[in-house]
Amino acid sequence: MSRWIAFFIAIALGAAAGMLYGWVFNPVEYVDTAPNSLRLDYKTDYVLMVAEAYTLDQDVNLAARRLASLGDVSVSAHMDEALAFAVQNNYPQPDLLLMRSLAEVLDSWNPNLDMPAP
Repeated sequence: MSRWIAFFIAIALGAAAGMLYGWVFNPVEYVDTAPNSLRLDYKTDYVLMVAEAYTLDQDVNLAARRLASLGDVSVSAHMDEALAFAVQNNYPQPDLLLMRSLAEVLDSWNPNLDMPAP
């Protein structure tokens, strides 16, 4: 057997063993990841869950804090992006209404008025 053939067989066996170990025996487990690392479809679902929670507790400050965890852009930008994705992907009408009502509340919300005086 040629040295080159033995070399490539060893490389192939090592790669196969590494993939087997990484995919079967010790795969990566994501735990407690930040919402800003989500894909757009999951971010939209997160915005929908925040809107559902808002309908129950009516706490606009809490809803804004939850949405702020999605990243560095403004809360209204997250709402607009999620609504556009939801409309484009035919989310059910009740879900769209929940998201739109939260967006309207957040558009008129002023965080400085809800903060206690120092």
